[in-house]
Amino acid sequence: MGHSFIVEMEEVSMDWGAMLVVVSAISGIVLGWLGRARTVHKDVAQEAGAGASLQTDVEYIKRGVDDIKVDLRMQGQKVDDLSTRVTRVEESAKQAHKRIDKLEE
Repeated sequence: MGHSFIVEMEEVSMDWGAMLVVVSAISGIVLGWLGRARTVHKDVAQEAGAGASLQTDVEYIKRGVDDIKVDLRMQGQKVDDLSTRVTRVEESAKQAHKRIDKLEE
């Protein structure tokens, strides 16, 4: 009985040791997985923030380009108006030169 009791105790202690190893392995896997999930969640949040910032910057640039287009159209209209006025002045000067030439004759 003494010898079989020692054998049974060794088997029980081996079972507890094996269980401890299994529990440790499982807890390590679970903790590793949770840590990875947390890191992935943080990465996604950072990427979303960076994406939102980038989108805001793009929208700001679009508004700036739209403003430049409006200014360019206004400048084009001013150039057209000035071109028309120069043409009229040239025509008027031509008529004035013809009248002066007639007076000199």
